[in-house]
Amino acid sequence: MKILITGGSGFIGTNFVQQAIEKKYEIYNIDNLSLFSKDTNTLHKNYNFSKIDIKNENAISTVLEKFKPDKIINMAAESHVDNSINNPQTFFETNILGTYQLLKASLKFWKKNCNSTFCFHHVSTDEVFGSLKIRDKPFEENSNYKPNSPYSASKASSDHLVRTWNKTYNLPISITHCGNNFGPYQSPEKLIPLTIIKCLKKQKIPVYGNGENIRDWIFVKDHVNALLKIMENNITNKNFVIGSRNEKTNIEVINEICEIVNNNLQLNYDCKSLINFVDDRLGHDFRYALNPRSFEKNTGWIPKHSFSQSIIETI
Repeated sequence: MKILITGGSGFIGTNFVQQAIEKKYEIYNIDNLSLFSKDTNTLHKNYNFSKIDIKNENAISTVLEKFKPDKIINMAAESHVDNSINNPQTFFETNILGTYQLLKASLKFWKKNCNSTFCFHHVSTDEVFGSLKIRDKPFEENSNYKPNSPYSASKASSDHLVRTWNKTYNLPISITHCGNNFGPYQSPEKLIPLTIIKCLKKQKIPVYGNGENIRDWIFVKDHVNALLKIMENNITNKNFVIGSRNEKTNIEVINEICEIVNNNLQLNYDCKSLINFVDDRLGHDFRYALNPRSFEKNTGWIPKHSFSQSIIETI
């Protein structure tokens, strides 16, 4: 199987590339490297890379005609909520206009090559569904869209574009909504790597509000396995939510990291003493939760990694 991935130099993308190459798939990664100085994926005979922005339709079309993928998986996105609040335009340009240009190039390629196994898979987020209260049922595939940040609004918009290209132009697509990923190679601005780094550097660990906001955490390798299941099973024209039913408050996650670091490193301070509650984020969603029952039924996928073991590996 030949897979073109966008944003494959990022956190989830890097893990996806590694696992796909282990399965002996051919991978072509395009990434604009806006967050990184270089692509750090392992050199391999089945791996190709080009520095391309997804807003560049002509460059994408050239790669598509050269590589002729069976699948496209779109992971390219601006993704940090805080950054979207401070600079929403970048998120709209990449996540909306970039997806539009990618869809245009993909449709042109698909019509010309008529590949029966082709699919444009779009990686979305649970944040497009908004915020849950403590007793609300978890999000499912038919949950209403209620984005509350510029980031989630831009992702919701890109989801609608992908669906439209299927309904209007018949482009084979699939969409997945996943919870909070964690694991190796994650950007240090995210909660878990940020907390780990602050512990090691004996710096204050910022916690929004009272730290009681709830997220559904999934180990990145489980998420990647789920994405590969979709491609291997040739699933098209469906959307799924992917989660591990692992809800934790932010302060629970931070305390667990602190305890692991305290117990395994010879430090002369208690990491928990570094916790520093700060003003809450603007429009901070209270809770995300996902019910992956439909996805599990359709693919046989189940998460294999527990949070307690995966957080140790991550640290």
